[in-house]
Amino acid sequence: MTRLIQIQRDNTRRIALVDEPHVRLIDRATSVYDLAHRALIAGTSPAEFAAKYTTDETLGYDEIYAGESEWRLLPPIDHPTEPTRCLVSGTGLTHLGSAKDRQAMHEMAEADLTDSMKMFRLGLDGGRPAPGQIGAPPEWFYKGTGTILRAHGAALEVPPYAEDGGEEAEIAGVYMVGPDGRPHRIGMTAGNEFSDHKFEKHNYLNLAASKIRTCSLGPEIVLDAAFERVPGRVSVERGSEVRWAKDIVTGEAEMCHSLANIEHHHFKYDTHRRAGDVHVHFYGAHSLSFGAGVLLDDGDVMSVQFEGFGRALRNPLRRTSSPAGIVVVETFGVSRA
Repeated sequence: MTRLIQIQRDNTRRIALVDEPHVRLIDRATSVYDLAHRALIAGTSPAEFAAKYTTDETLGYDEIYAGESEWRLLPPIDHPTEPTRCLVSGTGLTHLGSAKDRQAMHEMAEADLTDSMKMFRLGLDGGRPAPGQIGAPPEWFYKGTGTILRAHGAALEVPPYAEDGGEEAEIAGVYMVGPDGRPHRIGMTAGNEFSDHKFEKHNYLNLAASKIRTCSLGPEIVLDAAFERVPGRVSVERGSEVRWAKDIVTGEAEMCHSLANIEHHHFKYDTHRRAGDVHVHFYGAHSLSFGAGVLLDDGDVMSVQFEGFGRALRNPLRRTSSPAGIVVVETFGVSRA
C-alpha cells in the first residue's frame, strides 16, 4: 500500500513516500491535495502519480516521527491554501461493536430502545443495500473545518466550556471534489475523532455540540487502502502506565453500513459537492475508553494504530486552564467601555 506523509520546514512544504525506516521525497506536488489534483488532470491515480515522481532523496522517519527533525509532521491531508474549504464530519453507529457502548451511555428506564439503538437497528436492516440501490442513512455529524485538524504529536484540546475529552479511534476517508462536482476518494488515514462524551451522556441531543472539537489524523495517508477488515489497537497512557488498552477492528466486514452507502449519504447533498473542496469523513469507532469508565486527564496520551496504516497516531490531551468566559456579541456602531 502507498503511504504518504506531509511535512514542513519553515515555509517549505513537501510530501514523502514512507519507505521504512526512511521517507522518500516526492517532486511535482507540495501537498497531498496538490498531488490528487494533478493526478486527476493527468487521468491517473494518486498512487500512480506518487510512484512516478518519488525521488531518491530520503529523510530519516524516526527523527521526524519523534519531533526531533527540522521537518515537522502535518496532518496527512488539508486544503493548503484555504483551510476552511476542508469539511470534517463523521458517521456514527456504524460498527457492530459500538452499539453496546452507546446504549450504555443512553439507557432509559423503560424497556424501549433508545434513539441510538433505533438508529443502529436501521443500519442493521438497511445499511448494506444491493449494488445500485440506496440504503438507510447513517447517523451523521459535523465536526468543523480544516482548522480543527491536528497532526501526530500535537495536543487535542479540552476547551474551557467542555466537560471532558476522550479518544475515538477510527479510520477516516479523505476526499476531493473534482471540477465537475464529482467526489473522488484520495485515500484513508488513521484518526482520533476526539469528543466530549461526558457532555453527550447528559442527553443524546448534546451529540452535535460534543463533536465540535479538535481531532487528529495520521501520521500517514494510505492511497490504496484495503478496508474489508482492519485490526487495530487503541490505548491511553499516563506517564509510563497504560491506563486502558483494547484491540479493535474496523472495516466493512465489521460495520452495519457499507462504505458505498456511507459515501452516498454524505455526498448526496449539493453543498458537499463543491468543486475543489476537501472532505475528511470519520467512519465510526469500535470502542471507547469512556465506555469502560475511563476519564482522561491533562497530559494523558492517546494512541491509535491500525494494521496497514503505518505508525501509531499519538496525541496528548491538554485541558485549557483559563475559565470559560461569556462571549459578547457586539452591536455595530456601539462602543463598549
